[in-house]
Amino acid sequence: MTGLATGGTKPSVSVIVPCFNYGHLLGECVASVLDQDGVDVRLLVIDDCSSDDSADVAARLAERHDRIELRRHARNMGLIATANEGLQWAQGDYVVLLSADDLLVPGSLQRATQVMTEHPNVGLTYGRALRLTEGSQLIVPGERRRLAKKRSAKIWRGADWIRLRCRSGHNCIASPEAVVRTSVQRAVGGYDPSCRHTSDLNMWLRIASVADIAFIRGSSQAIYRVHGDSMWRSHDSPMVDLHERRAAFDAFFTECSSRLENPGSLRDTVARTLARQALWKGSRTVDRGEDAELARELIAFALDVYPTARHLREWRGLRLRQRLGAGRSQLFPPFLLTGATHRLRHHASWLRLRHLGV
Repeated sequence: MTGLATGGTKPSVSVIVPCFNYGHLLGECVASVLDQDGVDVRLLVIDDCSSDDSADVAARLAERHDRIELRRHARNMGLIATANEGLQWAQGDYVVLLSADDLLVPGSLQRATQVMTEHPNVGLTYGRALRLTEGSQLIVPGERRRLAKKRSAKIWRGADWIRLRCRSGHNCIASPEAVVRTSVQRAVGGYDPSCRHTSDLNMWLRIASVADIAFIRGSSQAIYRVHGDSMWRSHDSPMVDLHERRAAFDAFFTECSSRLENPGSLRDTVARTLARQALWKGSRTVDRGEDAELARELIAFALDVYPTARHLREWRGLRLRQRLGAGRSQLFPPFLLTGATHRLRHHASWLRLRHLGV
């Protein structure tokens, strides 16, 4: 752990803001970037052929602020293509991809770039992202006071961070809180369009294959809006979620295995993790007496991703639940204990993510 230093030449940060029908939120997003202290920040707002007034709002903002550049698409290109266009444009020392519905917390860019200045091997720095639901307060009580406190950073070797991701099977970065060294971004390339919902997870893994990763402790770095129209973050069903996370890891291993320590072991770890998660979801489906077809699909996924899934304890639990009968298994005392244990583990994982970033 290291303290954050101050002083020195201002680092330059390119902030890419893709916008599609977020005209009503764009001004707030842009203001959160322009208000950043301690960095030389420039914005590129890319309107992806919005059908609302996004382009007009962006044009007015660009007229008032010389740090804003604007591009407009003649046809909708989609988020990944738009993000990659922005990444190719970025000229600063560091780059941030910020959806037009998200916000940066005051001081976040200075904190992140200080860490990366002190640690030249760090290619990605992130922190906690506050989640803002519709109708909720923008800054949680006490957050502004906490911004003034001294921060510290946890640094992982890229290989260790990848191993943690394979063990969890999940993405631990929402996206707006991530600051990437531009030279590292150039080295790994753009977002992979084959990973429709999980191209961000795939990107973080690729960065970790060539650089170290840092997490800023004790501070929120961004505000991530949760709403029905959120881009890039909605999964249609448990099956979509599992398949998309698998796709992100598969694409990562296909591209980066030659750079990894024990890639075979890592593949096995994430396959086992995804199989266990699928089987547990199947168990909960049976417990609740829900869609039997979904349970069958989850079992098929587990066997496909991890052919020896029948040896997992989650497999035995699911099969016993099926023998007891849908909806009846909740009354079986050992399964009550299993459910409680799982909830405790989930809560512990949430606390670890909140305070340690993994």
